[in-house]
Amino acid sequence: MTEFANRIGRTELAATFAMAARARALQAEGKDVISLSLGEPDFPTPDHVIAAANAAALRGDTKYPPLAGSEALRNAVAEKFTREHGVSTRAQDVLVTNGGKQGIFNIVMSLIGTGDEVIIPAPAWAGYEQTVKFAGGEPVFVPCPQENGFVLRPEALANAITGRTKLLILNYPSNPSGAVLSREALAALAEVLRHYPHVWVLSDDIYEHLLFGGAKHETLLGVAPDLANRVVTLSGVSKTYAMTGWRVGWCVGPAEMIKAATVVQATATSGVSTIGQAAALAALTGPQEFLAERAAAYEQRRDVVVAALNQMPGISCHRPDGAFYVYPSIAGCLGKTTPGGRRISSDSDFAMALLEEALVGVVQGVAFAMSPHIRISTATALPRLTEACKRISNFCNALM
Repeated sequence: MTEFANRIGRTELAATFAMAARARALQAEGKDVISLSLGEPDFPTPDHVIAAANAAALRGDTKYPPLAGSEALRNAVAEKFTREHGVSTRAQDVLVTNGGKQGIFNIVMSLIGTGDEVIIPAPAWAGYEQTVKFAGGEPVFVPCPQENGFVLRPEALANAITGRTKLLILNYPSNPSGAVLSREALAALAEVLRHYPHVWVLSDDIYEHLLFGGAKHETLLGVAPDLANRVVTLSGVSKTYAMTGWRVGWCVGPAEMIKAATVVQATATSGVSTIGQAAALAALTGPQEFLAERAAAYEQRRDVVVAALNQMPGISCHRPDGAFYVYPSIAGCLGKTTPGGRRISSDSDFAMALLEEALVGVVQGVAFAMSPHIRISTATALPRLTEACKRISNFCNALM
């Protein structure tokens, strides 16, 4: 039997993928499954972005890319960051990555060694824990419950920091909760961090433009520029521009970190596809008006789903201010039995029973380090979301 490296045993595939795979299997059997498990925009990549990629290919922009990204795209990212956050940023402060996920991998692998602690506010996207464990680090989850709006409070952060803490990961708007941090809340966290100069911060802003009800995106560096020597900000085109398959993200940070992260990337993948970079450049520099229209559509979906969920027995759902997820508690459903005879003892039981008996795919909260919840993606057309809500309601009403 092959003995793999320890890092393989410390890491497992995300439950998101497992639930999506089960949903696809049921669909292959001819069943009408509504899968709300993946965090992927249902809108198309904009036409002008596709045209730019096509033009790049036709003019022969198909050679090996610069390791850190094309000068044009790095400049565009720097200009965007300066404009939106009021922080002077240069192209050399930017590393273009193969999607936001590689940006996280690059930073974690640059900083974290065996036994180093990484603070992760929970609920949290499973990829953070996986990457930290892969690097040999120890994830330290700080609960941010629904009654606190799923946001990290300064006293909770202070209590979690130890001498072994190396990194804090912030993700607002949040996957899975949709929570958004105000400028005041970020300022309070920054005040704590000033007392712990050994702690770096990775601010994952991938959902930065998906905001509702007048909410404004703030990022840590824009609120606390004095922390610039230990803050890395991550984003990309996947969620905002519906470009998940193009695999283009970026990190903005201090020179020493960008250099270290570039070494990791050089070892793992080298540079990002030239065609993808041309597409991302067109996304950042082209028309932006459609973003507000899409955000409004997501907001409408959120309102419909949250209202429906809060009418269901056993379910309580917080109203998020961003991203395209809701993260309801299913605590009131525990201990009950489905019409198919399944006992609901956990959110994993709930999610699997909902999929196999009601044909609605969601992700169990244990995958995001906070139970008993489920994550529902609202990145689906409203008629299908409405039908999914009817199925979930019927499922909950039938529990005994």
